[in-house]
This record gives sequence, C-alpha cells and structure tokens, in this order.
Amino acid sequence: MAKAKTIYRCSECGAETSKWNGRCGNCGAWNSLEEDILLPTQGGRTGNVNRKKIDLSDKIQELRNIDTKDDVRYKTGCGELDRVLGGGLVKGSIVLIGGEPGIGKSTLLLQICQYLGENHSVLYVSGEESARQIKLRAQRLGVDTESLYLLTATDAQSICDTIFSCEPDIVIIDSIQTMQISEISSSPGSLTQVRECTNLFMQTAKSLEIPMFIVGHVNKDGAIAGPKVMEHIVDTVLHFEGERHLSYRLLRAVKNRFGSTNEVGVFEMVSRGLQEVPNPSAMLLSERPLDVSGTCVTCVMEGTRPILAEVQILATKSGFASPRRTANGIDYNRMSIIIAILERHLGLLYSTLDVYLNVVGGFQLREPSGDLAVAMCLYSSLVDKPINPRLAAFGEIGLGAEIRSVSYLQQRLREAERLGFEICIVPKHSLESIDIKSFKMRIVGVTTLKQAFSVLNKTFSQTIE
Repeated sequence: MAKAKTIYRCSECGAETSKWNGRCGNCGAWNSLEEDILLPTQGGRTGNVNRKKIDLSDKIQELRNIDTKDDVRYKTGCGELDRVLGGGLVKGSIVLIGGEPGIGKSTLLLQICQYLGENHSVLYVSGEESARQIKLRAQRLGVDTESLYLLTATDAQSICDTIFSCEPDIVIIDSIQTMQISEISSSPGSLTQVRECTNLFMQTAKSLEIPMFIVGHVNKDGAIAGPKVMEHIVDTVLHFEGERHLSYRLLRAVKNRFGSTNEVGVFEMVSRGLQEVPNPSAMLLSERPLDVSGTCVTCVMEGTRPILAEVQILATKSGFASPRRTANGIDYNRMSIIIAILERHLGLLYSTLDVYLNVVGGFQLREPSGDLAVAMCLYSSLVDKPINPRLAAFGEIGLGAEIRSVSYLQQRLREAERLGFEICIVPKHSLESIDIKSFKMRIVGVTTLKQAFSVLNKTFSQTIE
C-alpha cells in the first residue's frame, strides 16, 4: 500500500516544497509554510495506466440547449446582502463569508434564515456552538421560522451524507475551521483539512444544486485563515469590514462569479442584530461638525452606488524633528503625494507639521476621486478656516497639480444634491458629459488646484446658517 506523502505548502501563495523553511522561497512570506499531506490515489500513484477508463461523453451538453428560464437566484430578504451577491443567492453556489471574530458573520446568516425559511428549508450546521446556544441567539434576533433545522457536527463526510439524505434547499456551515475529515490525520483548521472539507462541500453543493454559505475566520493580517486555494474553490468571497467598537459594518465582495465585485453593503449593529443602512451617505454625514477647519465631503462610487464620505485632516505643529503622518481610510502613500504636490506647486509648507487624516465611519476611499477633498482639507487645516458645510468636492489630482476627470459624475452630483449640498467643485473636463442646467446647485469646474483653492477662498467668507 502506498504511503501518504508529506509536503509543505505556503498559505499565502500556495507554493509547495518538500522541506520546511522559515520563509517561503516564492513569495517571501515568513512562517507561512504549513504541513500538507497528499493522499495516495487508488492504485498507489497518480495516473495509473491500469486505471479503468470512464466515458463521460453522454454527459456533454450543448450550450444552446441548457435551460436558463427557471429562477436561479434566491432572495435572502436582506437588500444589502442581495446587492453584494449580485441580485441574490445563486443555486449551487458556495459563498465564503470572512471577518474578524464578533464582526457579525453568524448574526447575519441567522437573520436571513427568517426570510429564507418562509419558502425554503434551511440547514444550519454549527461546529462551534451547541443547539441551545443557537436557539438563545435566534430568540434575541427574533428568528422563529419553522423551516430552520440545526445540526451540531464537525465531521464533514457525515454532514455531506446528511445533506444528500435530507436535501435541504439551503445549507449554512459555521465554520469551516471546525470541520474535519476523519481519514486525514491533521487537526481541524489545518491547511489540509480546510482545503479537503471545502472541496467536499463544493462537490455536494454542485451535485444537488444547493446554495451553501461557509463561514471562515480571518488571521491577524485580515486574510481568511487557511489555504489561499480555498478562495479559488468557492464561487463568492465576502469580507466583513469595520471595527468591533463601531456600530457600522461594511460587507464587500472580494470575488464573485455571478456579479460585480465593486458593490458594498452597509449595516449597523443594533441590539437586535444587524440592521440595513439603505442610505449610507446620510449615515456617514449625520454627525458632521460645523465651523471646524480641515473637513470636507467627497463622493466615491461603490459599484453602482454613490456614497458621500467625510474627510477630516488635522495639521498641527510637530514636536519632533521628523513630523508624524497618519492616514486612516485612505492610502498613506496617496496622502504623502498630495502633500508633496501642495508644497511643490502651491508653496504650502507642511515639513514642520504633523498631519492626521481620517475618513469618518471607518469607510475606505479606494478610488482617487477623493484627492481633491483631501487637498482642500489640508489647505483648510493649514489656514485654520472652516470649509462651507454645504460644499462637496471630488476629482483626481495629477503630479502637475492638475485636476483630472472622474467617472459617473452625474450620479455623484445627484447624490450630493439629494443630501442638500449647494456647491460642488469638480473637474472641468467631466462637465462635458452632463447637463449643468438640470441641477439646482452651483457646479464649479476647475482644471488646477490653484483654481480650486481660489473658489474655496471665496466660500470662506460666506455666512453659514
């Protein structure tokens, strides 16, 4: 009988090596090599010439003959989750939800069971909590559907056999790090166990066309714990973002075979679980201070949704030889570039000032359209004059201090107008694609930072009610 072969696989890039090393030779990550056991195939070796041939030609289908008229998506009852999934839960899909402990992964999945249980049977498999613990949490969340069934088990093969026997409409696995296959000697949560259990659940879901949610823990770097290949096996990877001490949560798609990865769902953690935030712009601006320098509003696009976010900057005299720079919610290098542009082209000096940047609400500015708002906050904090609270700005800044155009300008302006903004400073080149007369607010097009600051200086003297 052939013996199992032991190799070491990098959890970051998936590279394989026969010996353990402290550092991966492929990606350079430290302490990322984990023991993996290659199980021998039937016959003792891969590609056995004596293997019995299996003809699958009768299962080949023509693309034009495959029927897609039936509804292939389930509505989850949560509009924000449906938005991130691309319109709903696809039959036979595997959705991996990751996030820090206590962020709300299990809470969200248990909440959607209330809606899904009205027309479908849901099997909730837990390897971390007992049935009594889940019952107590369901009572707190108001989940009392009769079509929700609980199973507390950790053996993946037994769970799959149960799914084949019961054939529920939807399955939830909480969590993949607690599942194990008894034939594999490694402990639960190891690279081998996580990969093989995920493969087993994937084969079960595809064969029965049952959608399946899988909860995955994250490591200290924020990545889903376990092998990177687990993210390649599943169809959709969702990440919960946010701080545990803050009430707001962001659900973002990292991978989605059935929809866009640009959409984001916004939730608020309340006493009865996660509550949808259909208007995140108003949420992010609800506690905005007035008559305070260094704050400005910008608009970013998350998929098809425009979201207004508040940027705050504090520039203060440094007590050290090297000034301190901190950026929360935007790339630190991007902030450093904007400071260098202001010093080089406009003569503003920040070399002796500490600069602290924060995007309110834990929101992340992932596109360069927020550059103009950052520059205005830097200028406002330097001269210590507050920006008009009814002014919004969005545009990308080039290294020559020019203001470059942004996409979806009309959607951004509509969102700003809807929330009561009266002045918008935007790239002049982007105004060619919209009808300015259709907006009630004042829209100012600029081509350089100097022009933008000229408009800003005029608003400093305006009376704010």
